[in-house]
Amino acid sequence: MSISLPRSGYTLPVFACASAIASLQHLHGENELNSVTFNLLEPPETVTIAIEQVARLNPDAALAITRSDPGDNLDLTRNTPIWALVERKTGNQEIEIQGGEGIGLQVDNDGKSAIYSYAQRLLQENLRPLLLPQESIKVTIILPEGKKLATRTSNAAFGVVEGLSLLGTTGISQPLSAPGQLEIFREQLKILSRRFDRLVFCIGENGLDLAPQMGINPDILVKTANWIGPMLLEAQLQGISEILLFGYHGKLIKLAGGIFQTHHHLADGRREILTAYAAKMGLATPHLQQIFDSSTSENGLEYLRQLDRQTGDNWVERIYGEMANTIDRRCQEYVYNHSNGHLGVGCILFDRSRSLISKSENGLKFLQNLQVTP
Repeated sequence: MSISLPRSGYTLPVFACASAIASLQHLHGENELNSVTFNLLEPPETVTIAIEQVARLNPDAALAITRSDPGDNLDLTRNTPIWALVERKTGNQEIEIQGGEGIGLQVDNDGKSAIYSYAQRLLQENLRPLLLPQESIKVTIILPEGKKLATRTSNAAFGVVEGLSLLGTTGISQPLSAPGQLEIFREQLKILSRRFDRLVFCIGENGLDLAPQMGINPDILVKTANWIGPMLLEAQLQGISEILLFGYHGKLIKLAGGIFQTHHHLADGRREILTAYAAKMGLATPHLQQIFDSSTSENGLEYLRQLDRQTGDNWVERIYGEMANTIDRRCQEYVYNHSNGHLGVGCILFDRSRSLISKSENGLKFLQNLQVTP
């Protein structure tokens, strides 16, 4: 039976760039703009993006609108409008990029707009060749539905408030939550199993970026997205001896509660799990109530850290250490119960600032055994 591959789409920075290009071209007198074509840079390929609307607001300003298409993915930004307002300003071949309504603010970076490096580069490098001699522009990216959609994401856990981020390292939106993507992940794991018997599973981009900084050989990193359970079973089937789970605690904490498909559309329970383990370790009821009522698991972690600073206790170490060791045990039980086989599992958890919170006993041992870069 052939695998029906899921359809990839494009990330939000691509649609922001398309809207900005259309606005600038309209300012330059192009009136029939149904689409624009430009280079994604990452990967280096040319794409054509449909333009929904474009209009001149005054002689020196134009606004264009595109709609997000993330492909076959469980993505809440699907079909959301992305506006780009381009205004001429005084200067010399300058491009100023800012976030408007619906673009998140980085609380840990002086409230700057959450328009990250790939989006900045994509806009700069595609707009600059279109500027007229001595022309300078200000580009404002607007997500009219961004503030509302942000309440359904974990952005706040990573320090972004009031809207969505223009985040990503590539223009292609891989359908990581689509079932067909699991088959692609499995094939990638099979290829790596021919070379290595120990691998590191990273749920997302933060882990993939942080692991090499810790000296972990990037060749042994495997992106799992939310398919942790099936990927553990595939690892055992392919003869892998040890897996190190490396990821954000707000995802991996679900494994401590026996949740092995971690997409928030299917299951959550993070605060409940954190509260349960805090109770197991003896935290007093008033503090348990505070954790349970936290808006995110990240806020629950911060409450525990504040409590440790106030009391001199080590609740974070004790609670997260217990959860980390339980994650190992439950993952090994999951593999055994579904395959009657054995797989060594360890884990390392980090927070929104990508600081390490806890290593399980296995995680610490596996980390020492991993092939590392020179």
